[in-house]
Amino acid sequence: MRSMSPMSLRNSRAKPAQLHLAFTNLPAISRAMLTNFRTSLTRAAILGATIATTAACGGGSANEDVAYVARDVESLYAEAQRRLDRGNTLLAAALFDEVERQHPYSPWARRAQLMSAFSYYIARDYNKSIQNAQRFLSIHPGNKDAPYAYYLIALSYYEQISDVNRDQKITEQARSALREVNRRFPQSEYAADARLKLDLVADHLAGKEMEIGRFYQRSGQWLASQLRFRNVIEQYETTSHAPEALYRLTESSLALGIPNEAVKYTAVLGANYPGTEWYEKAYELIEDHAAGVSPS
Repeated sequence: MRSMSPMSLRNSRAKPAQLHLAFTNLPAISRAMLTNFRTSLTRAAILGATIATTAACGGGSANEDVAYVARDVESLYAEAQRRLDRGNTLLAAALFDEVERQHPYSPWARRAQLMSAFSYYIARDYNKSIQNAQRFLSIHPGNKDAPYAYYLIALSYYEQISDVNRDQKITEQARSALREVNRRFPQSEYAADARLKLDLVADHLAGKEMEIGRFYQRSGQWLASQLRFRNVIEQYETTSHAPEALYRLTESSLALGIPNEAVKYTAVLGANYPGTEWYEKAYELIEDHAAGVSPS
């Protein structure tokens, strides 16, 4: 087993402006270049220009007036883009939705669908971002921007991951969505970032198992605690929680009166994580309570 460098999932979250740039190495592009969207919705623009210039704002009001006023598609799309450029992300999303509603058969409608999902993501309305990205995929499954739509869904789940003391349903959904990105587009830059985030999601889920296992230990439910710690070393062996899980298994095995099992876990701990505090503590336990016992 190898250990992932200790890094909390919370600390791994970049600010939205850094979220894509961190793995694409794209430079920040000037605000003026956002007008390129009026002629094309390019992947690079989504990854670099728009995020770099709008994410910090993330504002806008959902209550601003978006009453129906018939407008030509180019003017309506340009106004939505202008609002996005100015950081009025919720209003921009509503205007992009209006592009599709007023001009459903225009090529602009397809662009507006994805831009609406993106605007909601920047505004941190993740449920609407997911809904719009999923709708885009249901209508345009083979579109060249489909990879980004899948990635946007994954990011929207990922940003909602809560701490380990809460239900982990969102974490599981994030893992499923990130795996889908990696499965469908393994050679893309989206998959590269998805794989990184999958490691961090695994670390988060392992942390939840550890939290439950320690609770069972404190309650004296040693068998239940062992099951949780074994889940960590069997399913999340590359995470930063693996060394502690092995130590806790040593503790639980001694408490259950099976010292040969305790010796076995300590041996695995020493072979994979020598010099760690967890190995030193496990070794002391064995010296005190199972000296001369052979591993099972």
